[in-house]
Amino acid sequence: MGMPFGSASAIAVYGAAARDARRTPNDQLVLYPVTRIDGDFAPKSVVASGTGLYFAQNMMYRHTISVLDHRKELVATIDDSVNLRKFGYDVAGDVYRGSPVEAAFTSDGSFAFVSNYRMYGPGYDPEAGSDSCGRDQGQDSFVYRVSATTFEIDRLYPVGPVPKHLAVTPDDRLLLVSNWCGFDVTVIDLAAEETLATVDVGRHPRGIAITGDGRTAYVAVMGSTGIAVIDLSAFSPGSDAPEVAAEPVPTYIRDVGISPRHLVLSPDGMTLYATLNGEDAVVAVDLGSGEVIRRVETGDAPRTMDISTDGTALYVVNYRSHTMSKIRTSDFTILQEFDTSPRPIGITYDAFNDEVWVSTYSGPIHVYAEGG
Repeated sequence: MGMPFGSASAIAVYGAAARDARRTPNDQLVLYPVTRIDGDFAPKSVVASGTGLYFAQNMMYRHTISVLDHRKELVATIDDSVNLRKFGYDVAGDVYRGSPVEAAFTSDGSFAFVSNYRMYGPGYDPEAGSDSCGRDQGQDSFVYRVSATTFEIDRLYPVGPVPKHLAVTPDDRLLLVSNWCGFDVTVIDLAAEETLATVDVGRHPRGIAITGDGRTAYVAVMGSTGIAVIDLSAFSPGSDAPEVAAEPVPTYIRDVGISPRHLVLSPDGMTLYATLNGEDAVVAVDLGSGEVIRRVETGDAPRTMDISTDGTALYVVNYRSHTMSKIRTSDFTILQEFDTSPRPIGITYDAFNDEVWVSTYSGPIHVYAEGG
């Protein structure tokens, strides 16, 4: 009898087989369509756990998260309803609903953190916050922690108004959340279950990338042309400067381009890649000099992006062009381009099986695989 999917041994065997199947760099492989997954979803984002699961945060007002596995099968649909009283909050009602936007996993894939654009229920304004909001126009929201085993919401973290992107430090100590209408980033200690700081970064923060040593976070400030840089070292265990950690002041990489939206780092931590939603381009920033060293136009309104594990290829969705592009990082050559369903918005590269998953507002999820 075979091992059940989801067991540690099954995951290890399947993942090892996928990794050992080839050693060719991703920029020398050819991406090909595998399947289109249709169902009762319209995902704002899709994120791989690294263990063969994919969380698709359905367009906020559907109030669900769809969980699929490496077989492209739906294994769970998570309702975003919570009882805030059970989590210790003194509120008027019993049932509250969220509106899932993005997700980030712990390093072992055992938990997902999901941001909620806004909350719905007694005491919450269903019109609070918007994509064109000013500072603090909106109501504070929550990030859910979801078990990747039980698919239950088991913990809540209070954050600012209209939280969007999230990132977990590699050691799983800190969770960073960009608050779109708060113009700031919430820094949460996952062990102590407390907010350590709220860092003001500027108008409409979104994408977050954290260095491999967990000491620096980069935040795309979409209402600007720059990227905020947050020093996380003050939050290190044993830090003797809690007063510094309370209100860290970011520095900035200036003049990257109009409306930087999503960020990823090269594996060596030397290059930061950013999608420029306002310039229809992707840029590479040398972190030693802070200068843009490569640029390519990929399509109309590039949104989310991911990078292959070996760092040789970027995968970008172009929202208004209805396409997905594969880019070679060494020279920014567009290697391939695929038509997708209308309004591709989310993308994730998964080394587990060397696949790229694309979510679209129009409903379908497209899956592509790297081949020789």
